Amino acid sequence: MTTTETTATHRWTVLAVLCAGLFLIGMDLTVLHVAVPTLSRDLLPGTSQLLWIVDVYALTVAAFLVTCGTLSDRLGRRRVLLAGFVVFGSASVGAALATTPDVLIATRAALGLGAAMVAAATVAVIRTVFPDDRERAVAIGIWSASHSVGAALGPVVGGLLLERFWWGSVFLINVPVVVAALAVGSVIIPESRGEHRERWDGVSAALSILGLGGLVFALKQVGEHGAVTPSSGALGLTSVGLLVLFVHRQRRISAPLLDLSLFSNRGFSVATISILVCFANYIAVMFFVTQRFQLLDGLAPLAAGAALLPMAVANAVGAITAPRIGGVLGGRGAVTAGLLLFAGSSGALAFLGPDSGYGALVGLLLGTGFGAGVVTTLGADTIMSEAPPDRAGAAGAIQETSFELGSGLGIVILGTVLGAVYRTTLRPVEGLSATQEVQARDSLASAVEVASEAGEPTRTALRTAAGNAFSGGFTLAVTVGACLLLGVAAAAWRSLRDRPDTGEPTDRPSA
Repeated sequence: MTTTETTATHRWTVLAVLCAGLFLIGMDLTVLHVAVPTLSRDLLPGTSQLLWIVDVYALTVAAFLVTCGTLSDRLGRRRVLLAGFVVFGSASVGAALATTPDVLIATRAALGLGAAMVAAATVAVIRTVFPDDRERAVAIGIWSASHSVGAALGPVVGGLLLERFWWGSVFLINVPVVVAALAVGSVIIPESRGEHRERWDGVSAALSILGLGGLVFALKQVGEHGAVTPSSGALGLTSVGLLVLFVHRQRRISAPLLDLSLFSNRGFSVATISILVCFANYIAVMFFVTQRFQLLDGLAPLAAGAALLPMAVANAVGAITAPRIGGVLGGRGAVTAGLLLFAGSSGALAFLGPDSGYGALVGLLLGTGFGAGVVTTLGADTIMSEAPPDRAGAAGAIQETSFELGSGLGIVILGTVLGAVYRTTLRPVEGLSATQEVQARDSLASAVEVASEAGEPTRTALRTAAGNAFSGGFTLAVTVGACLLLGVAAAAWRSLRDRPDTGEPTDRPSA
């Protein structure tokens, strides 16, 4: 079947296949949140391992996205897309059957690689099968929204599955969708390649992956030990050096993996940072609150996922109304206001006590979700509009990378803050053995598991101590996140400019 025939007869079916892929990619960012307490009881991961299990997926996506985009231009977008579905489906089965934390971490990383292959090829496929500008804009909007819907429904889907099945079912749900996408996509998706296929620079890819991975691992080690050790400090400095070399190489070679010249535009840079910091806080708050619902408030996985729906709905409403808000306040005013609302709402979470009630929490989650929706929508619009037309592809890759990198770094950095406070402030509890003390200090989930096996009054004392330590870490983590958002809000007010056409987001309607 030729590209023209596909465009004329099956273009919306092609779009459905692509949307199914991005829906799964978004859902896997958050579906594990409600499953963490359950899998923690089965696999008993440490604090560092638990953070890796949660965020290695998003970090792998971010690390490989640009590289996979370059490869798809060279090898063929359809070929890379279908191969990505195969990797994603196989890794889903492997993750579901994992019996140790390390195996789960490895399979989650493979999931991230498959997701990067799928996401990197889809925009180019859409541009091939939708030659009409107006139809293509609608298609890209629908495709982008599918990521947000997946991320928002992840905790709910996870909760529904955990009501009847074991934690591995949150991964197996991917398999039938992947099989259907492969069966349909292999028939109707046309092959295409880049007109100007650049050389893939393996050295740049290695520098970025090793630098980012090493830096994240160093941060996790700091969180696990509660201090900078010689090994974590050396690894962190080495990783920063690799990232500096990556930046230097991108500026020097003729075909860089990442077009850093785009960041010479201040508006482009600030919009990218706004999305990264905003989405980092959004995913981190979602993860922390889910753990609080389940481990401290005793909610079942489904109830915990449903309790987060106000945040997800508010995010969608913020994304939909962002263009109108931008028309009233201007792009600069709307992005700044969204950041301030997000900072205030998430920062106020630090002052909620255990007796505050769900109503107060819902109000803050609504503000958090709405602010994030406005910022990510108008930020994405700014990224695409500030980039020259001949660099739209590179700008789109940077835009998508800011979402995926933010979702991973949010849990890495803020999770490390929370974990460090938890480990250093958990007071000793009488009646525990030395082994139980060490296990309880690993994470809140481990402490709850130890408490369930202890008798009274040790059980109550440990749950109270662990809850207090977690609350202290949660307070500091969301406060740090709120301060970062305030700093970005100040930069947005100073650097962004209003445009008369702040009406329609270019590529991504929501977080």
